[in-house]
Amino acid sequence: MASRRLRPTSPKAGKAGARGAKASAAAAAGKGRRRPRAPSEQPRSWRAAVGRFVGRLVARVAGLALVATFGFVAWCALGLPDISDMGGGDRAGSVSVFAADGTFTAAYGDVYGGYVNLENVSPTLIDAVLAIEDRRFFRHWGFDPLALGRAALANWRAGRVVQGGSTITQQLAKLAFLTPARTLERKVQEMLLAFWLELRFEKAEILASYLNRAYFGAGAYGIATAARRYFGTTPARLTLAQSAMLAGLLRAPSRLAPTRHPDRARARAEVVLTAMVAAGRVEASAAAAARERPARVTGGDGTAWGGRFFADWVVNQTGPARDRTKDVEIVATLVPPLQLAAERALRAGLADHPGIEGGLVAMSLDGAVLAMAGGRSYARSQFNRVTQAARQPGSAFKIFVYLAALEAGRHPDDRVRDAPVTVGNWSPRNYNNVYRGEITLREAFARSSNSVAVRLVQDIGRGRVIRLAERLGITAELDDAPSLALGVSEVTLLDMTAALVAVANGGSPVLPYGYVEVRTRPEGTVWERTPAPRRDGLSASTIEAMRDLLGSVVTSGTGRRARLDGVQAFGKTGTTQDHRDAWFIGFAGDVVCGVWIGRDDSGPMDGIVGGGPPAEIWQAFMQEALAP
Repeated sequence: MASRRLRPTSPKAGKAGARGAKASAAAAAGKGRRRPRAPSEQPRSWRAAVGRFVGRLVARVAGLALVATFGFVAWCALGLPDISDMGGGDRAGSVSVFAADGTFTAAYGDVYGGYVNLENVSPTLIDAVLAIEDRRFFRHWGFDPLALGRAALANWRAGRVVQGGSTITQQLAKLAFLTPARTLERKVQEMLLAFWLELRFEKAEILASYLNRAYFGAGAYGIATAARRYFGTTPARLTLAQSAMLAGLLRAPSRLAPTRHPDRARARAEVVLTAMVAAGRVEASAAAAARERPARVTGGDGTAWGGRFFADWVVNQTGPARDRTKDVEIVATLVPPLQLAAERALRAGLADHPGIEGGLVAMSLDGAVLAMAGGRSYARSQFNRVTQAARQPGSAFKIFVYLAALEAGRHPDDRVRDAPVTVGNWSPRNYNNVYRGEITLREAFARSSNSVAVRLVQDIGRGRVIRLAERLGITAELDDAPSLALGVSEVTLLDMTAALVAVANGGSPVLPYGYVEVRTRPEGTVWERTPAPRRDGLSASTIEAMRDLLGSVVTSGTGRRARLDGVQAFGKTGTTQDHRDAWFIGFAGDVVCGVWIGRDDSGPMDGIVGGGPPAEIWQAFMQEALAP
C-alpha cells in the first residue's frame, strides 16, 4: 500500500489557520447569545429598566386607587337617604309671640317658618345670597371645581380656613339630609347628593328649598321666620339693606346674629353689598345708599323694641295647655309703639339713678296688657319687676282704704282729723312729721296723710279693706294688722295696676291678660279669647268719688309731676319706709299705667319718693301713649 506524505505547512499558514479555527468556533458558540454591549451603553440600559418598572408600578397603584375610589364612592352611595321629600325629621315644637299688629316679638326654641316660593321672595335677597354664597349657581351641576380651587388658594394664603367652596346645592344636601360631622364619607355623600338633587329638581326648587331651610341665627330657620323675626316683615318686602344682612348671616348665623352682635352683622352686610356690586347684581350707588342706612332689627333681644319681659310672662301663662310637640304661635296684646314708649320712659327716668331698677306696665280698660318693661335691660337681667317682684306699695295701697271708706258712706268733702295717732303700741307718722289738723278727705288723700288712713281703717274695719282689695284683683296675702293702711303687705305691680282698672273703666274688676289667640301648625287657631263676663265691682257713686280723690293727687297733691298736657290725669303716689320703694299708679284716657322703682336688694334709695321719678316716668310714657 502506497503511503502519502504530508506536506509540511509554513508558520504563517499555521497561525492563519489557528485564527480561522478560533473564529469559526466563536461564531458557532455565539449563535445562542446576545452580543455584549460596549461599556458606555450599560448605564442607559439600567435607567430604562428602572423606568419601565416604575411605570408598571404606578399604573398598577393607580388602577388599585381608582378601584378603591370607585368602591369607596359606591359604599358611600349605599348610605344615601331618600331625597324625594327634601328631608325633614322630628324636632321639638317652638313658640312664637306676635304683637297685636302682627309684629314678631320673641320666639322660644327653633322656629321653622312656612314654605315660601321664590316668587314671594324679594329679588334683592336672591341676588345677595347668590353673590355671597354661590355666584355660579345657575352654571354648575351641584359642585363647582372653580369655587373649590379658589377657596383652597385663599385658605392657603391665609394659613387658615377663610373661604368655603360648597355650592348652595351642597349646603342644601347637608341641611336636609346629612349630619354636621366633618368626615370624608360625609363630604363624598354631600357631593353625590348635590349631583343627584341637580338631576331631580329645577334650580329654582333647589334655591327655594335652601332659603326655606337655612339657619339665620337666634333660633330662626327659613327666610320667612328670619324676615319676621329680625325686621317684622315678609320675604317679599325685604329691602336691599335687610337682604344684605340676612344673606350675610348664612356663613356664621350664631356669631353674626344682629340681636346679639349688631356691629358684626352690619359689617358682614357691607361685605355682601361689595360682593353684589362685584357680581353685577346691584348698582354701586344703591349699595352705597344701603351702607349709609343699614338695616335695623325690630324684634328680639337687644333690638329697637324688645317686649321680652312681656313675652316670657305670656309664654308662662300658656305653658300648661301648650302642645310641646307642635309649633305654637301666640297672638298677644302688646302694642309696639307703646312698648317703645315704655322702655324709653323707664330708661330715661332711671338714667341718673345708678343701681336702681324699675318696672312699668300699661293696660287697656278691659285688662289687656299693652306694654310691659320689667327692668332697665332684659339682656342684663331677665327678672321681671312687673310680675315677679313682690314689694310694699306704701301709700299707693290707700286706694283700697279710701275706696272701702267711700263704699261705707264717706264723701270726699267729709272733714277728718290729720293728727298723730296711736294704735296699741304703734304710732305711725306723716311724711316729714307734717300734720294739718281738720282737713277734707280729698286733701288727706292728695297729701297722702298716714294718720288719716290709719283712722279710716280703724273706723271701717280692716276686713272690709282686705275684701275690697281681693275683689279688685290683689292676689297676695294681706296682713290683717293696723299697718295694713300704710301698704306693708307685699304685692306685685301687675296686680296693683289691674286693680285700678276697675276705677278707670267704671267699676268692673278685670283680670290682666296678655294674649287673644293661640295657633298651631298645621291646625290653625286652637284657642281664642272671648270677652270676660262683667264682675261685681264698684258703684257709680263710689267711682265718681274715687276719681275726685285721684284727680286731686295730680292737680294739687303729691303727684303734680304726673300732669299731662290737655288731658286730665288720675293717680296715686306711694313711698315706703326708708325710701325702699317708690310708686305711681294712675290712668288717663283709656290707658291705665303703673310704675315702680327700687333696688333689687330692697336697700334704701336716697330720698326718692313716688311723686319724683315714678311720677315723671309715668308722665313721659302717658304723654306719648295718648298723643294723637
